[in-house]
Amino acid sequence: MGMDRRLFLRTAGVGAASAGLLAACSDDSEDAAPTTTEGADDANVAADGAPAPEPRRVFPFRGDHQSGGTAPPSAHGVVAAVDVRDETRDELRETLRSLSEAAEQVMSGESFDERDGGFPPFDTGSLGPEPGATGTSIIVGFGDSLFDERFGLADRRPLELQRMPKFGNDYLVREHRSHGDISVTVSADTADAANHALRQLMRVTRGGLSPRWSREGYNSLFESFDVGEAPTRNLMGFKDGTSNPDPDDNSRMDELVWVADDDDQPDWAVGGTYQAIRIIRMQVEFWDRTRLNEQETIFGRRRADGAPLGQDDETDAPDFATHDPDFESHIARANPRTPGSERNIMLRKAFNYASGLDENDQLDQGLIFLSFQRSLESGFITVQRRLDGEVLEEYIRPLGGGFYFVPPAPGDGEFLGERLLG
Repeated sequence: MGMDRRLFLRTAGVGAASAGLLAACSDDSEDAAPTTTEGADDANVAADGAPAPEPRRVFPFRGDHQSGGTAPPSAHGVVAAVDVRDETRDELRETLRSLSEAAEQVMSGESFDERDGGFPPFDTGSLGPEPGATGTSIIVGFGDSLFDERFGLADRRPLELQRMPKFGNDYLVREHRSHGDISVTVSADTADAANHALRQLMRVTRGGLSPRWSREGYNSLFESFDVGEAPTRNLMGFKDGTSNPDPDDNSRMDELVWVADDDDQPDWAVGGTYQAIRIIRMQVEFWDRTRLNEQETIFGRRRADGAPLGQDDETDAPDFATHDPDFESHIARANPRTPGSERNIMLRKAFNYASGLDENDQLDQGLIFLSFQRSLESGFITVQRRLDGEVLEEYIRPLGGGFYFVPPAPGDGEFLGERLLG
């Protein structure tokens, strides 16, 4: 398949969703600064003289911002959306209070109270009687549909919050795996810990929240990576997360991620952020039959080390004038490095997923993409429009997702979302 054919095919549809291939590379920030637990369980004990794993982390539930947004990349995760079954604001208040209590308990790694054997235990038991630190962070976001007439919250809707529209390449996006009143994003050191967290949240809120969709993911993290370097590879074999902003740079996060006092947002939303979630299927079997030089031309980077074409290192600035003068590659469209494009940068995170076979016996694999931005229009939506018609569309199919607003973390004595409800 030559480039001419690809350029022709590219005009057949809109591929805004391919922004999802820009995953996150993040370091500790002030809000995500974890404590560590040495020897939290047997998994942290070295055996046969082998180097001991890094101590597992405890991320704070309370603070200025929800710590999961700027926390370092995790090896495992679960992303889900739920709908609210409550009928009154008071009922919603109690549901969010229960959700907050469960999230804080899980993130702390503390043991659950014991209960008489005649009653169901307070936790799943999947992590044993003393879970310890699991590196678990939980991000909760509010969808556009939460601000309908049910709870009298319409006048408190964040200004840019909206239902995620269908883009031109979204013909496989389905309602049952999209949107939702509340999003829940769990990151953890192990798959067991991530699933334990989601189960704990669901068990305490089943009366008020109804699961809508869920997707499990994972990452094989590199042993080390610096700011601006990718922490992992996606299932197309390319480094994923290069050029992500440094979440440890508070001024940078204030500029790009956190809603500020002068953004004309509701008071309760200041310190929060807009979240975009996209579930993106990769046509990996088709991709695996594509020539390497063509793959690299599509991405604009070398597959082996992530360097831009014609450059030496992953973090080198691309030379589009020489190697991509028409801005046809993925990295050129996503971030053209032109005047004004700096404001479109997002804080990106992602998980790979592999869900067996589809109904046609093809591999169901892809990416769970998440981005956090101060403005949906300046961030995710603008980048999606810029990616419209890119060559990578031939190999990806968005399946679902949604837009959500992540409120600031609760302060002492508060529950998550209390400022919204008033």
